[in-house]
Amino acid sequence: MDAEATLSSTLQPQIIDYEGSQYRTEFWEGQGREYENLVERLAIQRLLPPTGDILLEAGAGFGRLADLYAGYRRVILMDYSFSLLQEARMLWGDDERFVFVAASIYEMPFASSLVDALVMVRVMHHLQAPDLALGEIARVLQGGKVFLLEYANKRNLKAIARYMLRRQRWNPFRREPYEFVPLNFDFHPAWMTERLRRSGLVPERELAISSFRLAALKRRVSPERLARLDNALAGLGAKVKLSPSILVKCRNQKREMSVAPLSTKGFFRCPACAAVELEHRAEVVVCRQCHRAWPIVDGVYDFRNVSRETPSA
Repeated sequence: MDAEATLSSTLQPQIIDYEGSQYRTEFWEGQGREYENLVERLAIQRLLPPTGDILLEAGAGFGRLADLYAGYRRVILMDYSFSLLQEARMLWGDDERFVFVAASIYEMPFASSLVDALVMVRVMHHLQAPDLALGEIARVLQGGKVFLLEYANKRNLKAIARYMLRRQRWNPFRREPYEFVPLNFDFHPAWMTERLRRSGLVPERELAISSFRLAALKRRVSPERLARLDNALAGLGAKVKLSPSILVKCRNQKREMSVAPLSTKGFFRCPACAAVELEHRAEVVVCRQCHRAWPIVDGVYDFRNVSRETPSA
């Protein structure tokens, strides 16, 4: 399926919602993906600045990668799924550095230039409107700061082999994204680089990861050994980009810098009207401009839907 037109023209993109899913236990824990988990962690550790003020992970799920952010004074774990964030809070809620936010990547409820690092892993392949998401990322990220993006590589070695052997019809060399099932996209590296640059997120360094994502190989070699080998070859592999996943380190080109407000009272922007005059009340955040209220439920800020209108105080 040709997804270029869909991706470029979507005004109200659909969102994959993992609400109520058993993503942690049905996809990760005990499911033979120890190698993939280790590979992603090693790659992030190579490219992510080790310390900073505020880090945002977009699509954080149940907090699988959260321990990698120990050098940051504040960590925002954002996901569209409230239930996954509840799991993340069970894991990390005792650490006062963490803030849990349910929101859409397309309408992030954060002040502009808020964060000095942003990580997004295993999310881009679900995005129907990547340009819109990248624009939001550039908005909330401070000028000159780092964005780490993982995306599914359309032009991977397996896809090329299958195409050459006529076992698949779609062409991995064509630049437009390929939607292999609804709301699951593979991206050509050149297309992704162009979109990143267009958003002001300039790629600095890339790693080709998960190159050994083969069931037969994973049965014979330990996850630790495979991950170490993958990590050793990731920089060289980035020159040809034949791996299933690419991790790219970008730098935000905009000039604006800001002093990070470590209190959550300076974090938020109303996703309904874009005002930054938000008032914290007992279990709710209220926009003083449009009077919409956003609930705080079990320690999770829920900015997904307008809960109610509240008269101005």
